[in-house]
Amino acid sequence: MAGGSLWPIIASLAAQAAPGGAAEPAPAPPPAAEEPALDDLTPPPPPVDWQEMMDDDLVTQILEGRRRPGYQPDLPDQLTQDNVGALRPPPPQAFPGIEDQLPVPDRWRLIESLGVVKERWFDPYHQNTLKGDRPINRSKVPWLPIKGDDWFFVANLVSDSVFEPRTFPIPVGVQTTERPGSLDVFGKNRSFVAAQTFIAGFALIKGSTAFKPPDVEYRLTLAYQANYVDVPERRVLDVRPSKASHRFDHFIGVQEAFIDKHLGNTSDRFDFYSIRVGIQPFQSDFRGFLFNDSQLGVRLFGNRDNNRFQYNLAAFWRLEKDTNSGLNDITQTPRDDFIFTGNLYRQDFPFVGLTSQVSVTYNMNREKNDIQIDHNGFPVRPALLGDLRGREYDVVYLGYSADGRIGRINLTASFYAALGEDRNSFFTSKPAQIRAGFGAVELSYDHDWMRFRLSGLYATGDRDPYNNTEGGFDAIFENPIFGGADTSYWIRQTIPFAGGGRVISISGRNGLLNSLRSSKEEGQSNFNNPGTVFVGIGGDFDLTPEFRVSTNFNHLWFADTSSLQVLRSEGSIPKDIGFDLSVATIWRPKATQNIVGRLSAAVLLPGKGFKDLFENKQRDDAYLSILANVIVSF
Repeated sequence: MAGGSLWPIIASLAAQAAPGGAAEPAPAPPPAAEEPALDDLTPPPPPVDWQEMMDDDLVTQILEGRRRPGYQPDLPDQLTQDNVGALRPPPPQAFPGIEDQLPVPDRWRLIESLGVVKERWFDPYHQNTLKGDRPINRSKVPWLPIKGDDWFFVANLVSDSVFEPRTFPIPVGVQTTERPGSLDVFGKNRSFVAAQTFIAGFALIKGSTAFKPPDVEYRLTLAYQANYVDVPERRVLDVRPSKASHRFDHFIGVQEAFIDKHLGNTSDRFDFYSIRVGIQPFQSDFRGFLFNDSQLGVRLFGNRDNNRFQYNLAAFWRLEKDTNSGLNDITQTPRDDFIFTGNLYRQDFPFVGLTSQVSVTYNMNREKNDIQIDHNGFPVRPALLGDLRGREYDVVYLGYSADGRIGRINLTASFYAALGEDRNSFFTSKPAQIRAGFGAVELSYDHDWMRFRLSGLYATGDRDPYNNTEGGFDAIFENPIFGGADTSYWIRQTIPFAGGGRVISISGRNGLLNSLRSSKEEGQSNFNNPGTVFVGIGGDFDLTPEFRVSTNFNHLWFADTSSLQVLRSEGSIPKDIGFDLSVATIWRPKATQNIVGRLSAAVLLPGKGFKDLFENKQRDDAYLSILANVIVSF
């Protein structure tokens, strides 16, 4: 044996072989050789602690895919949290077998590498780089000015097609009519509009947003609309009597153009604060009663306490709108109309499942010396009411809104108090205090595939046009999702106010308030108005996952007709507007929002107040509106 000796073994055997088994002293071993053994030239290896090695997780990683039988690695530490009232995370023992799973650097492309799916650029239903499902491969787009990883590109393309025949009171032009010899305040009431809108949106986003806000986002959205309108009377579509009673128009507007920068986090659960600068959408409440538009502004927003609180602080400088499409017109100088708003949301307050919001919105209008003529030649600022002088005003809206559920009852509600000063009331030519109020509530109950709704709204009207208080509530830019929304006749159609106000509407398109404004898009708020009272019931019926039927039965009144009586020089005008009945069918052939078709019909059965304002030779007993709409999204 190299480097060893057999002498200890021989001595042991000799001792066991002695008579009687008695051990005798073993002979002394021969003296060791003077020359050192070969092994003595190299230091002996350190002793191996096999138990420590077997307990080390690295043993299982020596050969990929192999594990020592019976080996169980240590589990990670138990997660702790101080999120009071939240569900506790499961213990590590609840996930056996995950300790050998390793993260993949580019997890987004793993599904394609396994052959599960093949990306196609025109397919929005599966993983698609154009829809932000995977990060950009920077080697394929070296021209993009981006650095680092996790950059995503998102493209949105929408086609919105509308065809809408309708009837509504159409005043006869002062100078001429489409049918010489016909004498009446109102002419034929039949008209239709066709509009095709294409929306293209693009976003470049840094950071995956599954669990945290993006680090930075650049977004641009353009909208192009071509529209055609045909009415039976002249001077409805254009101020010039020589113009025909039909019109084709088109326009491209910038609906979004902003930079969103993530400023930081305030907790390990990604409570954050960010800032957004540019043309951006903003909705002041859950249903868009006060201000729901896309405007130029700066907004600081974020959340706190594990997303229980959300907040917004924003300032907007209102852009001019294109007259016929309603899109933002950045070729014109922005208006001298400014909006400063702040709101705070609290989830599960005062009941679990209900979100409460408090808000303060300040509208500072400085358009007293501004004369604005729309693209059709009609004056919109100042409105051609009363003394025809320019106006400016300061008004603060104090609001509370709620959205959610209380038990089995779904609830949406908004309440506003409007307080401020109008520098020139067009009835008195003097300053007037603004004191107006608004309230809207919708309750609904779900039973299987059916939802039943009960809605109510009250906006105060001005009781005395000649005092120093304006009591009619008006919004900044309303786009209400309420009482049937644009399925409703009253919300969808513009109702002109003839006699007492030129180019003035009782209520505007896609609006519910009877505000007597020249234009929702280009006019000013008006607090000398008759107000609105609304009560409605409705139902939504999901007959299949792809097919829904909605019905709405609404009744409307003026809150106070004093302002109408002065403008029309009438002693009395009844408050009853009438019944607004509508039904809509919605079809989603793929059970998604990528293809949505809608066909709806609405009828207004005039009440005494509406008939008093719009009685004509034909004595129409009903006004109709049909809406065919197809939306295709990518």
